Amino acid sequence: MLRAAGVGVGDEVIVPAFGNVEVAEAVTQVGAAAVFADIDPVTYCLDAGAVEAAVTPRSTAVVVVHRFGRSADMTRLRDVGQRHGLLALELGESEAPFDEIAQRRERAAYLDGRLSGVRTPDGGDGHTYQQYVVRVPGNGRPDRDAFARAVRAKGIECRVPVKTPVHRLPGFRRDVHLPETERAADETLALPVDASLTKREMQRIVSACNALGGLLQPAF
Repeated sequence: MLRAAGVGVGDEVIVPAFGNVEVAEAVTQVGAAAVFADIDPVTYCLDAGAVEAAVTPRSTAVVVVHRFGRSADMTRLRDVGQRHGLLALELGESEAPFDEIAQRRERAAYLDGRLSGVRTPDGGDGHTYQQYVVRVPGNGRPDRDAFARAVRAKGIECRVPVKTPVHRLPGFRRDVHLPETERAADETLALPVDASLTKREMQRIVSACNALGGLLQPAF
């Protein structure tokens, strides 16, 4: 997409640091420079205000990545692009069948109503729950990592969706202030929400997580 748009040497492309390194690598492969902007803490997608703040005279494009089943605010991001002459490119997630999405939403609603001690995801704007990502607030300890280990010890699969933001990786290190990206990388944890989960398995997830509530700050 970048090559087709004529992006190349001397150009800057604004990308998220919260996510896979492949987006930044694609920018460098066409000879451009990756510039990292912060995310919206609810959608985990690029924040339009942060993108606008990152624009320079060399900026030519912004690559927007939709995350975990939530969509970025493309209306605002396209507005920023139009004001500054940026091409807005989107990377989406593979679409699941409608019945599978409906089942994931049903399981997400079950977790929303029963989990305590973690912050459950905001389900607005047609969330399809590609991943059910909660926040484990820190209080001076690596609570998210301790929480994940304890949940796994109870036989519940969970994963840290973004272990290291791209701007912390060798080759892409930047002296840039991305507070929401850093916070999300430190606090987020993906819990199972597959359409195949049974009621008993959902109850086990809730029981395992809520038993650890004493480790955490109260949920917001």
